[in-house]
Amino acid sequence: MKKSFYHRFSDFIEGKGFYIVLALCLVAIGISGWFLFSSLTGEQEEQPVGGTASITVTPAPTPAATVTPVKPTVTATPRPTATVPAVAAATPSATVQPTPTPKSAPTSLTWPVQGEVLTNYSVETLAYDVTMADWRTHAGLDIAAAAGTEVRAPASGVVVEVTEDVMLGTTVVIDHGGDLTTTCANLASVPTVEVGDEVTVGDIIGSVGDTAIAESALPSHLHFSVEREGQSVDPMELLNG
Repeated sequence: MKKSFYHRFSDFIEGKGFYIVLALCLVAIGISGWFLFSSLTGEQEEQPVGGTASITVTPAPTPAATVTPVKPTVTATPRPTATVPAVAAATPSATVQPTPTPKSAPTSLTWPVQGEVLTNYSVETLAYDVTMADWRTHAGLDIAAAAGTEVRAPASGVVVEVTEDVMLGTTVVIDHGGDLTTTCANLASVPTVEVGDEVTVGDIIGSVGDTAIAESALPSHLHFSVEREGQSVDPMELLNG
């Protein structure tokens, strides 16, 4: 009698089939366990249990910037050029240098001409003037000398005046220092010295003339006078001999 599928399956299970089925079940259980373990492990990695996951982000190193030094640009500023003014050719000019006078007055004077005294010094007593035909003072000496006789400086000094006096004619005044001056008048019209000239004792300053109108009645002579500090003094007090 032919057995049914149920009986044949039962016989198979009772025989070797039991072990085959058992092995398949174990394989299935293993596979299921592996899938279960894998799924649990994935969930744990995605969502860890027991707190918030701390994720440390390490920034990628930034490459160091290479700094290339820039050389400064120096702009040369042109220096101003000094303009030298043109120097004109120097023209020599004659400059009269004043000659220093002696610091102290001389204690004596030499005679400017040699001759007889025609009229003496008189400022306190009136003397008769033959030219003016009256009585008047005379602040100097009239020394007889022929026209053209050389007149010499009575002491060293500086010529301070060369004038044409209305009454005494051509006149030369010398400053001898120490506020002492001498005057030679009735000279020829052109003396040999000029203002500023330095003279030493005995130098020729002119010659005897006839230019003094106020003494024209007298013989040819030189009118000679002396002043100290602006006041007339008797020339005889200072003339030698």
